[in-house]
Amino acid sequence: MPRQSSIAEAYTPPTQSRVRLRQCWRHESPFGFRLTIFYRMIASTPGRGRDQRIVRLVGVYNADGTRRGEVAYWFGARLGRAHCELCDITHGRVRQRSEWKARRAGLAVPFDTYHRDEQPEELAAATNGELPVVLAETVGGYVTLLARDELSDCGGSVEQLMRAIESAVAEAGLAWPG
Repeated sequence: MPRQSSIAEAYTPPTQSRVRLRQCWRHESPFGFRLTIFYRMIASTPGRGRDQRIVRLVGVYNADGTRRGEVAYWFGARLGRAHCELCDITHGRVRQRSEWKARRAGLAVPFDTYHRDEQPEELAAATNGELPVVLAETVGGYVTLLARDELSDCGGSVEQLMRAIESAVAEAGLAWPG
């Protein structure tokens, strides 16, 4: 008989005006195959319009930032043992893409990036270990904009990443400064 787990919610800060809830449904077949489906919904809390203004964007790579971690990721990526969709978008084989640097510099807010071992505690709590991810930091807390699947849909394109961010910002009801 297949085993099904209950729906689980990821971390959501209680002070956000619009909170993106990640939920999943898991199914295990009698043959040992596991199927996990992630889906999202938007929850609103009225009366917090000022908390919806974006202060900065934050990206967290699914890789360690130490020399050893970067070398391990580089080899792992070539051997198919390690993968980070955000790395594919922002970096070439060795360093950051010039297109990424230019688009990042042209944003209305800073876009900070961290490796998984370098992220501050409050950011680690907001990502809940689901990496890579792009979040918007607002006055009310962090809001997940793009998770692994959405980053994968960008196909390594900086332009597609920027379109996906714009779309996620609009969907979450957030506002750019100014």
